Amino acid sequence: EGGEFMVVSRHLCVLAIALGISFAVVPAFAAMCDEAEFKDAIKESNGDLILNGLGLRKATFFEVKVYVVGLYLPEKSSDAGEILSTDQPWRLELRFVRDVGASNMKEAIHNGFESTGANLAPLDKRIDAFVGMLTDFTGGQTLSFTNEPETGVAVGLDGTAKGAIEGADFASTLLAIWLGPKPANEEMKTGLLGGACEW
Repeated sequence: EGGEFMVVSRHLCVLAIALGISFAVVPAFAAMCDEAEFKDAIKESNGDLILNGLGLRKATFFEVKVYVVGLYLPEKSSDAGEILSTDQPWRLELRFVRDVGASNMKEAIHNGFESTGANLAPLDKRIDAFVGMLTDFTGGQTLSFTNEPETGVAVGLDGTAKGAIEGADFASTLLAIWLGPKPANEEMKTGLLGGACEW
């Protein structure tokens, strides 16, 4: 009986190890909205950022779907004011669900900055440099804005660096386009703060 017990125990150990290995290779759970998938966490030079929420940008009277946006923070928060007032690492990832021309995207970003109510005079040159990085986008592409307090907001397209804009004032004003008092869509802001991604 002792021998049989040892054999069973050995088999259970082998099974546990096998299961452990299988669990180890399972990819991190991903969140999804309107078929756009986002990782639960990403690694940055300042540490891990976790997905705070997802929102869907809709445009025009007909509520045309433009992109799904994900907000990553060091810690989850539903307080927009606290997020905007804290100089911390963060990332916005925009997954386009349709083609968007450069002129339309630039106009939307300019309107977004105006909607924040911030004093834009000190930011004018940096806003122009930032908008100058925006080009035509096609459905399926990912545009990212990653804030690292030491170096500024880095702009990336499908993982390729486009440039960076310095300044905590610029970073907080940019983020306020999505989290400020007058976002393009209230539902989008709600989703980014941890609510449902309505699509």
